Amino acid sequence: MAFKRVLVTGADGFIGSHLTEALVKAGYDVRAFVQYNSFNSWGWLDHCDPDARGKFEVVAGDVRDYQSVAQAMKGCEAVLHLAALIAIPYSYTAPSSYIDTNVKGTLNIVQAARDLGISKVVHTSTSEVYGSAKVVPITEEHPLRAQSPYAASKIGADHLALSYHLSFGTPVAVLRPFNTYGPRQSARAVIPTIISQVARGARSIKLGALKPTRDFLFIEDTVSGFMAALECEGAIGQVTNIGTGFEISIGDLAGLIAGEMGKTIAIETEAQRVRPDDSEVERLLASFDKARALMGWNPTYQGLDGLKRGMRATTAWFTAPENLARYKSELYNV
Repeated sequence: MAFKRVLVTGADGFIGSHLTEALVKAGYDVRAFVQYNSFNSWGWLDHCDPDARGKFEVVAGDVRDYQSVAQAMKGCEAVLHLAALIAIPYSYTAPSSYIDTNVKGTLNIVQAARDLGISKVVHTSTSEVYGSAKVVPITEEHPLRAQSPYAASKIGADHLALSYHLSFGTPVAVLRPFNTYGPRQSARAVIPTIISQVARGARSIKLGALKPTRDFLFIEDTVSGFMAALECEGAIGQVTNIGTGFEISIGDLAGLIAGEMGKTIAIETEAQRVRPDDSEVERLLASFDKARALMGWNPTYQGLDGLKRGMRATTAWFTAPENLARYKSELYNV
């Protein structure tokens, strides 16, 4: 391995906790940067895999604070930057918080990387920066179109990170995952929303728009993408998509999940869950040709069969009573 000691920001979150576990199991010396809170909660790391528990260092801080970030990065060779605000509906309500966290937070990361001589920064982007697909599959050359304040903040963060590479030689790689799903995902995402409602006995479930299509990427493949980007020298200065090259509509997805759970459901479109017309991203379908050529990365949960396999693992986790109890399926989670 080119790097031994790595920092993961946003390690307390859905993807970050899975990535932290995987890095530990792969032999990395991991420092997990979690958001400071008075409960001393480490988020999902409080419930991590026993094989990783106690084998990583935890530092609490705030990505919006430069001193906090720089202190956490000292002694690390590489940074995997996942800390972000990601809920699209909440970005309509609190857009300035997205600028502070996603843009200014990223500025703190790349400035500290420059100041400390960090050898690699992997910055997390999102497929939302493309907006509704103009051409499919979506390559990294697809135009960027912010259809929400969240997407705008991520476009800003992406370009800021890349500007440090171009301006100062800071070794930044931008990884652009499509729609990740799996155990521990927030209920603000559509798959946990569907599963938790069905698991609690609802036979008419509440969703937003049903026609948009998404390219869903299972958490194991997302994690392997981050690890590939970390170790790939050629990824520096590049934007790289990771996705499956398979799309499914939200309505068809709900039917697939219900079928896997052995239930028959009706779907009710609830107005508060529907994005403003011009803000809805109608279609996302990834090209991962660059990831395959550059990093040797391929998704293992690919096509309809791969989606079903990933969905079975996700459903099994969410329907375990101790996990389902953490979710308020009766509420709309913004």
